Amino acid sequence: MTKLTDYKEESVEVRVPLRTVYNQWTQFEEFPKFMDGVEEVRQLDDKRLHWRVKIGGQALEWDAEISDQTPDTRIAWRSLSGPPQGGAVLFDRVGPDLTRVTVRIEYEPQGLSEKMASSLGLIGARLRESLRRFREFIESRGTESGAWRGEIHGQGVTR
Repeated sequence: MTKLTDYKEESVEVRVPLRTVYNQWTQFEEFPKFMDGVEEVRQLDDKRLHWRVKIGGQALEWDAEISDQTPDTRIAWRSLSGPPQGGAVLFDRVGPDLTRVTVRIEYEPQGLSEKMASSLGLIGARLRESLRRFREFIESRGTESGAWRGEIHGQGVTR
C-alpha cells in the first residue's frame, strides 16, 4: 500500500474487562449498531470483510483484509478495493474492569468533500462518536455477543 495522506487516532475507555471488549470488537457484522455511517459489514472469511457505508450522502463499498489479529491486543487491516485505507485497533487493560480501545486509521481522502471533511476534523469527530457509541453498546450489555479468538499474522490464520 502506498503512503496514505491522512491519519487519525482516537481512544475511549470502556468499563468492561479487556477480553469482553476484544471479543465484541471481533463481531464485525454488528458494527452498524454503533459505527456512524456504517450500513453493513459482511464477513467473507476469517480475513476478509465487505463494507458498505454512507458518508456525507455518498455510498461507498470496499473489501478489507485483516493483516494482523492478536487476541486481546490488536487487529490491523487494509483495504483491498475502494478508497485506500488501513489502520489498527489496539486494546489495553487499564484495570480489571477498564479497557482502553484505540483506533488508528490512515486514509486517502477522495474528492473535494472528503478532503474538506478531513481538514475540518469531521473524520476524527465521527471516529470519536463511533467509539463513544461502542462504549455505550458494550457497557449496556456487559457481555459480548460472540467472539473469535483466532490469530492472523500475514497470510497465516490460526483458529
